[in-house]
Amino acid sequence: MYSPGFVSLLQPDLVLGGRVLELTPERLKRLGLRGLVLDVDDTIVSTKERDLSPDFLSWLTEINQAVQVSLVSNNINRSRISRIADSLDLPYAFGAAKPSRRKLRPVVTQMALPFEQVAMVGDRILTDVVAGNRLGMFTILVDPVAKASLLRTLELRVFRSLGSATETPTQ
Repeated sequence: MYSPGFVSLLQPDLVLGGRVLELTPERLKRLGLRGLVLDVDDTIVSTKERDLSPDFLSWLTEINQAVQVSLVSNNINRSRISRIADSLDLPYAFGAAKPSRRKLRPVVTQMALPFEQVAMVGDRILTDVVAGNRLGMFTILVDPVAKASLLRTLELRVFRSLGSATETPTQ
């Protein structure tokens, strides 16, 4: 029914089973990761919130000591994404139109790391996971910071129907 190539694009390397805050420097090191590209809306901050949580800020301070971090968002509101990125002193791209690779590729290239040593971290399969997989990045699916949208719920149903629901890395 589905081609194997299509199904592999939908499969994250790691389904975290929690929020981005569950990623630790130790886990990233074990996975051989030296860079993270974080989705913004609903991965690090709710679309309904303006400010990042103190828990996230504390987590980022720790993670920044272990790996390079950048932000990539599909959000076309430049002022929102730049305000968040500037407050964190992180490079960013907005209006990325993931799963397109057009704006994601230069962000990873700027890190000067092999693509397979950089993880695309996000809360959506059809945007974040597919974009990362198309570039040969390690992909990590996390739970959204706010209640899941109907679209995300449908994505997860499809994901599980493909036999892809795991809580552990596939590599």
